Amino acid sequence: MKNIYLLLVSFLLLTGVKGQQGSNTSLLSKTDMNYLEGLTRDVMESSRIYPGQKISDDFGNNNTGIVLIRPGGRSSYPAYWIRDYVMSLESGFVTAEEQKQLLLLTAKTQCDQTWISNTGSMIPVGAIADHIRIDDSKPIFFPGTYDYREQGGKIWGMTPPYCDQYFFIHMAHYYVTTAAAPKFLFQQINDIPLIDRLEMAYKVPPTRQDSALVYTTDDFRGVDFGFRDVITMTGDLCLPSLLKYRASLEMADLFELIHLKDKAKSYRNIAAKLKQTIPQIFYDSRGMLVASTGKSRQADVWSTALAVYFGVLEDDRLIKTSQLLRKAYKNGTLSFRGNIRHILTTDDYNDSTAWEHSLAEKNTYQNGAYWGTPTGWVCYAIAKTDIAAAKQLAKEYMDDLRAGDYRKGPQFGAPWECYNKNTPQNSVYLASVSGPYIAFKRQSSEGIKTSSKAVKKTKKNNQ
Repeated sequence: MKNIYLLLVSFLLLTGVKGQQGSNTSLLSKTDMNYLEGLTRDVMESSRIYPGQKISDDFGNNNTGIVLIRPGGRSSYPAYWIRDYVMSLESGFVTAEEQKQLLLLTAKTQCDQTWISNTGSMIPVGAIADHIRIDDSKPIFFPGTYDYREQGGKIWGMTPPYCDQYFFIHMAHYYVTTAAAPKFLFQQINDIPLIDRLEMAYKVPPTRQDSALVYTTDDFRGVDFGFRDVITMTGDLCLPSLLKYRASLEMADLFELIHLKDKAKSYRNIAAKLKQTIPQIFYDSRGMLVASTGKSRQADVWSTALAVYFGVLEDDRLIKTSQLLRKAYKNGTLSFRGNIRHILTTDDYNDSTAWEHSLAEKNTYQNGAYWGTPTGWVCYAIAKTDIAAAKQLAKEYMDDLRAGDYRKGPQFGAPWECYNKNTPQNSVYLASVSGPYIAFKRQSSEGIKTSSKAVKKTKKNNQ
């Protein structure tokens, strides 16, 4: 018994597991973390569009009067995309003044009057732009175009994507809390206070009458999340519901800052309901969350990992999910060069497509390519039960960045947006480094938190 006890103690020390306590173990070495920090900072700088600067011959100069941050460097995506910017905020590489001006621009372009585009799509009051043009500050509420009047259409949704409203809230919450500026919530923007604009945005994504989950149908479909805007999903939608969960907590925080406790309580109640409902509706028998309950009702790696990252999955569900992702990583169905697929290769809809409904060919772009954006979430989730596997995945990701680092010269392009089969797409892509950097930084500050119960289950499954 004494030898068994000593072996167990040694195992816990080696893996950094101390009951429910966080350890000082990080998934990246100090050298790798410093490298990723520097690369993220440089990609962020490459993504800035300064006032008067011209990015592409197809577009005019930046006439907004402020610094814009686009999804990446070089020639990719010459506009200000709200979600990509917001998903990079917590890197710490956006100045407070830049945050303030981008928040104001996003609020100024919020839809204040419901209207219908030439394609028949409706833009409801409170909607937040998908992206904003640099030349005339026109808000484009739908993916797939830069044309203000012709935006939308059945392919891109009859209403705007459901994620940007919640990213707008995250943008405001981050600025107000980090800049200690609660009074800014009363800033009048086109005669409407910011806090009211946040509530307008929060109420845009539709739900069923008896549920807080984001919901859509074919006739009124909107894109669930901009990183899969070429995929058609219907029914209850998992990933925007996760974003709504975080936004609910953030709205509660903001109302507490301005001493409206009843408002704060109502948003916390919605968050609690979502935390309970999301696993009930989307959690499958294996431990994955499905993306939707209608079209493209398939196990979704990104939603699953994000649910762990947001703390929506807990206890036995968390352990089961962590172990499943670890197993998928080990058997090669999850990742490529440290980049992550939307769907495990074993879960493809059929031989012709990964998702049930996609505008992209199989194994390209959002229909089976591999992305760096969610790598940090996935490593975070796997580390809950297998620190070594999480470190190995993180190392593969770092090795790929180093090998293709765009700073080596024009023939290099990492971080890439994604890998279509073995061919990379869109060089110097911000979210592919900022997303993992933020997750690894958070994990490093938290330590790796797991439990002896998780360790025992993992050891048993590995035998």
